[in-house]
Amino acid sequence: MTAELTRGQNHPLPRARLEIRVSAGTPVVAGATLGDENGTIHGVEWVAHPGVPVLPGLEVSRQAAADHRLAVDLDAVPDAVHRVSVLLALPVTGQGPARFGAVAAPFTAVTGLDGEEVASYTLTGLESESAVVALELYRRQGGWKVRAVGQGYAGGLAELLADQRLPEAHQLAGGIHEAVARGLARSVPAPPARTADGDRSRPAAPAHGTDHGTAPQGATGRVPSASPYDPPAAASGAQPADGQGEHGTQRPYPGGPAGADRPSAPAGGAIDYSHPRRQSAAPPPPPPAAPRAEPGRPARPVAGDATGWSMEERLYNQVWGMFEDLARTTAAYRSAVDFADSRREKELDQVLSDPRSRIGGQGDAAREAARERYEQLVSRAGEVLDRDVAQLLAEAEVVEPALPAAYARWDNPVWHAYRVPMEIPMALRLGDLHLPEADRIRVPMLVRLPLERGLWIDSGRSASSDGAVTDSHEMRRLGLETAVAHAARLLAVYPAGEFTVHVIDPAGAGTQALAPLAQGGVLAAPPARGAAGTADVLGRLTERVDLVQMALRGGAPDALPPGLDTSQQLLIVNDFPHGFDDRAVNQLRYLADEGPAVGVHLMMVADREESAGYGPLLDPLWRSLLRLTPVPDDHLADPWVGHAWTYEPPLVPPGSQVLQQVLAQVAAARISWHR
Repeated sequence: MTAELTRGQNHPLPRARLEIRVSAGTPVVAGATLGDENGTIHGVEWVAHPGVPVLPGLEVSRQAAADHRLAVDLDAVPDAVHRVSVLLALPVTGQGPARFGAVAAPFTAVTGLDGEEVASYTLTGLESESAVVALELYRRQGGWKVRAVGQGYAGGLAELLADQRLPEAHQLAGGIHEAVARGLARSVPAPPARTADGDRSRPAAPAHGTDHGTAPQGATGRVPSASPYDPPAAASGAQPADGQGEHGTQRPYPGGPAGADRPSAPAGGAIDYSHPRRQSAAPPPPPPAAPRAEPGRPARPVAGDATGWSMEERLYNQVWGMFEDLARTTAAYRSAVDFADSRREKELDQVLSDPRSRIGGQGDAAREAARERYEQLVSRAGEVLDRDVAQLLAEAEVVEPALPAAYARWDNPVWHAYRVPMEIPMALRLGDLHLPEADRIRVPMLVRLPLERGLWIDSGRSASSDGAVTDSHEMRRLGLETAVAHAARLLAVYPAGEFTVHVIDPAGAGTQALAPLAQGGVLAAPPARGAAGTADVLGRLTERVDLVQMALRGGAPDALPPGLDTSQQLLIVNDFPHGFDDRAVNQLRYLADEGPAVGVHLMMVADREESAGYGPLLDPLWRSLLRLTPVPDDHLADPWVGHAWTYEPPLVPPGSQVLQQVLAQVAAARISWHR
């Protein structure tokens, strides 16, 4: 589904080869900067602009225009690059507007090569700024994400580049505007898709939801004949444009050896920036659908009816397609009801404002007519909703039994055939989501692995979404049982030895709920008790984060101390803040902020109100964690259409032994792995 971002929001990028489309109400200059993990630009050779439009895995437009298409291949970006910042600037010509506040808000969109939007962002709120960082693509735990930035600069390009710590900011800004004034070439054409054998001229695979076999076309309706990642000479056969550096020499490309030139094209071929061991082709289309239904009836749903490289990926994409469909049809129903309600109110106001309608039975007849029209509109909207919900329910009935263990509920028969996996799955099910208008449908809540945020099991809510009231003691018990179920699922979907669980239970209040983990032999050590045990666990995990961070920043990931556990770590914290001093609280905040990037994850079982004595000190901690509840609660909102989704935790059915059976297999596999 398309993510409509607001300033500061981020969204994962599902593929490496992308287009960034820019639409503005006036000609603007589009460029991009490459930054390291700290966002620093190490020289003018790390900036793509109309004077030097091509960098490894990146090409920008060669002139100012109202519409741009920037080509990006994240697999071809050098390893030293951790951030790609997309910048827009008004040209310094003296003829057009001098500030973004005088024109329509620019619109940016990240799309696939088939034109399907991944994320979009409208740059609102600009006033005196003449240059702006619109988007930022950045590495995150082995993948890439996009963030809506919208940071403007009244001082123009020079101030923008200087803010990114580029020493030659003023000289480069002048060179960019000079290149724009010379009017270098056209905008970048849409890049053709690469197939698995590297042939870029073949048609791309069709996108999900289409059955066309033609290649994606650009805005002009023509399929480009060359790759936009090729140098100008290789792409068109003409002499290279004025793409030299500041002093007329070609700059070394980012991430290459000192003094090395940009890679040249091999004889008779174009430059190939693709990683030799990564798949660069578009994912295969979905398998053939089931036979068409009779006319007037919906087609029978098929499990895995989505694009993807594997059935796991197809099911993942199909689940999120169901989420999007349910959100869309519910939004349409609510909009129709709101329209019917506003129309009825308007008609009633007209009746009351006309004195003649108050004589005799005219007023009553008008009110009855307004009521009938309202019921007609609502009934029609309800019929459409029921039809869509019935189709989604039929799809859910075939998808749910086909889900792999990582995506399945605890009552799914797939757990009876469970075996410890050899690979980490794409995602993990953390519960179910549903909306009140379609209460029969439960959409799995899938989050990508490894976890990008810690989890907070809120044990402080005393009323669920159905109005049932639960006392505080019961909520704490349910909260810890939910945490145990999440931890068991994480242990079950990781290969043996690649996931380690620690528990802090200062007062020993969670002994009964923690029994499946403690007795199953899957914990790194018995649950830590008291202040000394808490300090020991937090100290060891904090030290692990520091060591891994230093190794990564020093460029020596293999220089870790011998015996350091390099598996993913999960720390379950129960009964917070009881038994935690100020030092322990600061360590928890540090683990929540810095831990996920180096494989240390936090799962808090806590009541926020009980820690109110710390004041705003803990606000960043709660914001950094994904809040879940041990009872159904409508606290999750999506930024796409703004629905408040009801979340249901993935609890084990009463009396079921599936948790103990799965953990027993995990423990046996861990013993075999250590031999």
